[in-house]
Amino acid sequence: MEWILLVIGFLLLIKGADFFVDGASSMAEKLNVSPMVVGLTIVAFGTSAPEAVVSIIAALDGNGDMVLGNIIGSNIVNITLLLGITAMVSTLVIERQTRTRELPYSLIAAGLLLILMSDAILFSSPTNVVGRVDGIILLAGIVLFIFYILIKTKRSKHLKEARSEEDSQNMSWPKSIVLFTLGLLGIIFGGEMVVSNASSIAISLGMSQALVGLTIVAIGTSLPELVTSITAALKGEASIAIGNIVGSNIFNIFFVAGLSATIEPLNVSGNFLVDGWILIGATVLLLVLALWRKKLTKIEGVILIVFYAVYLVYIILRG
Repeated sequence: MEWILLVIGFLLLIKGADFFVDGASSMAEKLNVSPMVVGLTIVAFGTSAPEAVVSIIAALDGNGDMVLGNIIGSNIVNITLLLGITAMVSTLVIERQTRTRELPYSLIAAGLLLILMSDAILFSSPTNVVGRVDGIILLAGIVLFIFYILIKTKRSKHLKEARSEEDSQNMSWPKSIVLFTLGLLGIIFGGEMVVSNASSIAISLGMSQALVGLTIVAIGTSLPELVTSITAALKGEASIAIGNIVGSNIFNIFFVAGLSATIEPLNVSGNFLVDGWILIGATVLLLVLALWRKKLTKIEGVILIVFYAVYLVYIILRG
């Protein structure tokens, strides 16, 4: 039965992402807002919903390993495997502001999370805990990010070039909202079905909670970002694809980790410090590729996928 529900979850994800991108693109056009802004906010927040749901439930259950494994693992998956696969499907041109502002902000988020997890090293504490004060600090980060996006939205309305009639989707407001809502529901419920059933299967095979969080749950909760980004790339909305993944990483750390830690302090296993450094390394790699090449082609896609493959082998051997 779990395998059947897993397949149904995948189908909901795929169709939901198709509706979601169409609705989001149409709304962006009608509001005269850049697709990148939509990708960084509405799409990123929507596709991060599975991470938020899984992490909050795990926090309430006192399972800090699952929370941090989900967040760190999802972010590594997002910027290596997901962007790598999406770049293999279609070349992704990276806008200047994404290269110089959003990606560095994502790097700051990863660095801040690592600092907050390093109590034993920095303060000689007997344990590493992301506490409620740490959670509030992280939530402040998402407030600053939303403030930045609001400023960017106002500017984009003045800078955005008018689209031609041939490019217009001519979709009504009600249809746009219905497609967007149905797509988001499909992504959330599909993602939850994939994660819960895949996790049950994995745990029955003897995998640890931390390993499940870093692999099965991380990949499962990242499926909405993957399907949405590939769908957006195939529809010629590369800005939504890039914004979706970068924005999702920022939301995962500042909002999901921040809210989870505020609800219930998260105990940090020693291995997660290594994973935190790997996340920083992956983000730096993406930033270097973005600044150097200004786009992600199949070559960059292969580099990112290989990075994740090496990491996956490492954490499986580590157990």
